Amino acid sequence: MNDKTISRMMEAGVQDLVFPGSVLLCARGNDILYHEAFGVADLESRSSIHKNSIFDLASLTKPLATAMAMAELVRAGRVFLDTLLGDVIQGVKNTPKADISIDMLLRHTSGLPAHQEFFLSIVKNTGPKKNKRKENYSSRQLLRNLILAEPLVAESGNQQIYSDLGYMFLSWVIENLSGQRLDRFVQDKIYSPLGIRDLFFLEIGKDIHFAVKERLVSTQTCAWRKKTLKGEVEDDNAWAAGGIEGHAGLFGDASSIHIICFEILNAVKKKPTIILDPGVLESFVRKKHGQDMVAGFDTPSKFYSSAGNFFSKKTIGHLGFTGTSFWIDPDSQLIVILLTNRVHPSRANQKIKKFRPRIHELVSRTFG
Repeated sequence: MNDKTISRMMEAGVQDLVFPGSVLLCARGNDILYHEAFGVADLESRSSIHKNSIFDLASLTKPLATAMAMAELVRAGRVFLDTLLGDVIQGVKNTPKADISIDMLLRHTSGLPAHQEFFLSIVKNTGPKKNKRKENYSSRQLLRNLILAEPLVAESGNQQIYSDLGYMFLSWVIENLSGQRLDRFVQDKIYSPLGIRDLFFLEIGKDIHFAVKERLVSTQTCAWRKKTLKGEVEDDNAWAAGGIEGHAGLFGDASSIHIICFEILNAVKKKPTIILDPGVLESFVRKKHGQDMVAGFDTPSKFYSSAGNFFSKKTIGHLGFTGTSFWIDPDSQLIVILLTNRVHPSRANQKIKKFRPRIHELVSRTFG
């Protein structure tokens, strides 16, 4: 097997309507083994995907922004994994959420529900959001009031329930402790020191630079926003809150993701790093008995993993709803970044569930 076999499978993904377009980057550590683009960024314009195309990364925001910000705050001694929410957010005191720890939020064991359609209430209470909307503090505060009032669905610390709400809480913690909004904090403390230019949030209502706009990839045609989304976060709750949240809102290209994945790999391997503290990362990626998810990351599940069957048990990574993913295997030092616009034009397209494990197994057989 060789690179051409991988390319044929990626091209078949476009032909079989798994996704209109995609970028696949495979690396061993810092050495790029494969980096190619396929298909189109938009079905109407038929504009091509390029290797530097910028995707809505969806839940990759959780590990690549929110978890990295928390790792920096832990490194700086501003917070600890066992710090309780009630000690860092005033409004949480004397509520059932006061004893939820930072670690529980990162590992999805807080007892918070997986998802709620908060955007419906936010839109109703703040009025229609136009493209020229300015930053609306009341929208962000309303979202926080809603998650604060949301009942727990399980006892904190007992079971893993993958929860967007937990990462909304974490962005609140980051803002309280740093005095900066999440997007500005990660830019200053994570992305800029690593030399990353193309990982960023796009705030709703703010103009997008032409050099970025022409590289953006389209996502869903949204029935209630009444347009095809491009450069506007696909996640409804993140959109309603202004485009910047702890669970979604990050945009980026494959090369930028590779830079931060390499830094994460070095930290996990206890090799020299630029910003991450290997001791802190070790505490993040340490598995707890009976749990698949570690702090900030997912790991390959025992059965039907999207990473296929050949990545080691130490592998960490994450999936994004829009059709994005990355996996980092410390044993082989293999990094695989798959970016697609599978939700374009519809979220109903689920073909990527079968495609992901197949392409990852082919990559593993070719390079692993």
